[in-house]
Amino acid sequence: MYELVAGSVLVGHQGDEYVCTHEHIHGDDCLSFEFDAELAGESGLARAARPLSVLPPRSEVMILGELAQSVIDGRSDASLDEVAWMVAGRIARAASDAPPRPASWSAGDRRRAVTSALWIESHSSRPLTLERMSREAGLSPFHFLRLFSGALGVTPHQYLVRSRLRRAARLLTDDAAVTDVALDCGFGDLSNFVRTFRRAAGVSPRVFRRLARGDRKILQDRLESTRLR
Repeated sequence: MYELVAGSVLVGHQGDEYVCTHEHIHGDDCLSFEFDAELAGESGLARAARPLSVLPPRSEVMILGELAQSVIDGRSDASLDEVAWMVAGRIARAASDAPPRPASWSAGDRRRAVTSALWIESHSSRPLTLERMSREAGLSPFHFLRLFSGALGVTPHQYLVRSRLRRAARLLTDDAAVTDVALDCGFGDLSNFVRTFRRAAGVSPRVFRRLARGDRKILQDRLESTRLR
């Protein structure tokens, strides 16, 4: 049994059965991709993800997930097939780099970590410190950091930044100004946002917007860069 939060990836294999049960909240979407054997093999996904079941939230995967959702919602002119290729490549890279997740946390601890993650997600536009997040969870900063990181595979601050980037990617597929997106998502200034987004997505916010609008050259460049080498 795994507790999933926004940005987590569940990797299944042909013949396996999975049951997902949770209450959806506003803005909570689950994306499902089914890759055939040839695509999974060529992207490196089949090899890299074979021993894994769940990947913790990764910035680049969350951003591509928002791009895919914008295509599904009709807010992007990008091709869903091409975005799916990029998702497969990114997941393959993330899976090959991910250390095994320990299963020593109790169900209660895992649920507490998930509850904290949901709170962080809903307050990500605010300036949140470790002390503030741990106080909301009713734990000391040290205990909170240990529990959250151990149960979910990312630190609270990493999850906060990735939540902000996920929301920013969603807003960038619309027509909001880049400066407004940065401030609305909780980044202190535009330069910090651009630098953080570029590091996660591999492109600037403005180039990502062009990608969402179906720029063919950028799509082809991103497809090449996301193949597992």
